[in-house]
Amino acid sequence: MSKRAAEVSRKTRETEISVSLDIDGTGRSDMSTGVGFFDHMLDQLSRHSLIDMTVKAKGDLHIDDHHTVEDTGIVMGQALTKALGERRGIMRYASIDLAMDETLTRAAIDVSGRPFLVWDVKFSAPKIGTFDTELVREFFQALSQNAGITLHVTNHYGANNHHIAETCFKAVARALRTALERDPRQPDAVPSTKGSLKG
Repeated sequence: MSKRAAEVSRKTRETEISVSLDIDGTGRSDMSTGVGFFDHMLDQLSRHSLIDMTVKAKGDLHIDDHHTVEDTGIVMGQALTKALGERRGIMRYASIDLAMDETLTRAAIDVSGRPFLVWDVKFSAPKIGTFDTELVREFFQALSQNAGITLHVTNHYGANNHHIAETCFKAVARALRTALERDPRQPDAVPSTKGSLKG
């Protein structure tokens, strides 16, 4: 069985980011982006997807967190694409309603090779601590585009913005975990009538 792991680095005038991941891991994470809340969310993504992840990012945080968060999504998506290869033997589809205290969020995923994000999540405040809440969407937009996944995220309800953000990351993680599992009934098949999940 081929190893589903990858390392990707990207350097621009705004950020320098490296990501290594192993899809068939145990959820071990090592996050260092310089953005504390974002590191916490990435740790949830790793832990609940069971994807081992190491993320090292240096960005223009003296401006704001935007470039660091978005570019991390880009590089993580590229690493997932590289690790998945032809996407053979994966379950491909998954969805979950994830509860956290007063909050309920749904994530539905198609690891299709066709990137698309549907985002139905509203925050009641522009910031969680010093973190811009609009960056949650920016991360998932970059991730879905570069991982070649169709991703729908809907927050049904919630009052606490930290909980809303965290359920988005946990729900996506849990859906990813299921969608990327190897299908024991067709372990070497590309799960598409087209015979390709390259987009």
